[in-house]
Amino acid sequence: MSAPTDTVVGLRGASASLGARQVLHGIDLAVARGEVVALLGANGSGKSTAVRAVVGRVRLSGGTWELFGTPGDRFRQWARIGYVPQRTTAAGGVPATVREVVAAGRLARTGLRPPGRADRAAVARAIELVGMADRARDAVDALSGGQHQRVLIARALATEPDLLIMDEPMAGVDLAAQQVLAETVRAQVAAGVTVLLVLHELGPLAPLIDRAVLLRDGRVVHDGPPPSGLEPDHVHPHADPATAPVKGHLDRWTS
Repeated sequence: MSAPTDTVVGLRGASASLGARQVLHGIDLAVARGEVVALLGANGSGKSTAVRAVVGRVRLSGGTWELFGTPGDRFRQWARIGYVPQRTTAAGGVPATVREVVAAGRLARTGLRPPGRADRAAVARAIELVGMADRARDAVDALSGGQHQRVLIARALATEPDLLIMDEPMAGVDLAAQQVLAETVRAQVAAGVTVLLVLHELGPLAPLIDRAVLLRDGRVVHDGPPPSGLEPDHVHPHADPATAPVKGHLDRWTS
């Protein structure tokens, strides 16, 4: 059965493995048009694997996957999706300026044709949105971690996406950078963009979240409004996710 036309992301009974380890165990995840959904859980709970499955970077071993009502294996309109992966550097070791990195995000729309006025304007808007206009000509290897993160988000925004997916956008950045990122997301929400976020804690994004989906051991254990003050603890990547401590109301959800 196809997802309703207002469903932008649809995982149904989705299972996936990384090597010999099964990470997702038949999860359901739906994100409606215009919604802001936070995917929460301890390290190892399957959050990043779930979003990588959404963008086709992890193959499902079971269940179905749809984007904008189209089965994932037939989806081709990748310019409609802006994706900010977890823990990457803006230039990937290649010397580049902020503008050059952000312009690379526009390639999803331009392909091999030379960029035009509209493309250059989209790149400039994306850089302005994340507060990096004064650094546009600077080399990305001269930036701080928070500034790197802003550049990566601007690269995703340069394609002018209908769906923005960000994996741990607040990780390793200071409060000032978090506030800038929150304002960037706010602007996208106001423009009608659908947003799926992988988060350890809601932080400054809390007022924007419509729904929280909590994963534990690769299973959905809560799907609904996020309680105020929800802050999953940061957990060492090799810790047992089944015993990962949580704060706020997570203990009530998972008991």
